[in-house]
Amino acid sequence: MRIIIITGASGGLAQEMVKLLPEDRLILLGRNQEKLEQVYADHPQAECIGIDITDSSAVQDLVEELYQRYGQIDVLVNNAGYGIFEAFDCISDQQVREMFEVNTFALMNLSRLIGARMKTAGKGHIVNIVSMAGLVATASLYSATKFAAIGFSNALRLELMPFGVHVTTVNPGPIRTTFFDQADPDGSYVKAVDRYILEPDFVAKKIVKHFGKAKRELNLPWLLNLTHKLYTLFPRISDKLASKMFNFK
Repeated sequence: MRIIIITGASGGLAQEMVKLLPEDRLILLGRNQEKLEQVYADHPQAECIGIDITDSSAVQDLVEELYQRYGQIDVLVNNAGYGIFEAFDCISDQQVREMFEVNTFALMNLSRLIGARMKTAGKGHIVNIVSMAGLVATASLYSATKFAAIGFSNALRLELMPFGVHVTTVNPGPIRTTFFDQADPDGSYVKAVDRYILEPDFVAKKIVKHFGKAKRELNLPWLLNLTHKLYTLFPRISDKLASKMFNFK
């Protein structure tokens, strides 16, 4: 039985992943423990824990407790994240900092704490759910939080590779979840990118399929992955195209 931690566990993508993991011991983290327990009441191997993952002291205490109880963590899935699609001169300093706290620093903190234990054990897998917005910039500071998360993940992968620990970044395009309730309250962005929107069960299957495997990154869908490759090869042209294709605010 694998021991798997999933953050942002009340979200739609996490719920689809959990459906595919009936035999694993799941440690599901989210801000609202009562909501987690309602969502996963029928899962026999789910332990729901309410925690603010931006509280580094609380996270460190939890990691120590979990290792005392279970001895090891096989897979860490950093799934928590949110977006605010405001123009750079309309978003507040506090909103920017809070996005970085969840999307970047909390991911880094958990990856470092558990990655260090996996390094000692000589095995394990860290899966960071990031975003295609971290590979192809959109006109939003949300992209900056995701570029940073990918950069950290790539560096961590190099450090942990000699010790048998895998680090995978998952970079999906928009997924049909409640993410957009906050990021896109008027629905204009979702309407504009409807042809790119992924279903959460499809993404979940792709992710779970690669647990325990040395997969560097998983970019979805294929059309946006192609866009990323063109963005890398032809940055100036891609900037012009991206400003038209992805600036839907």
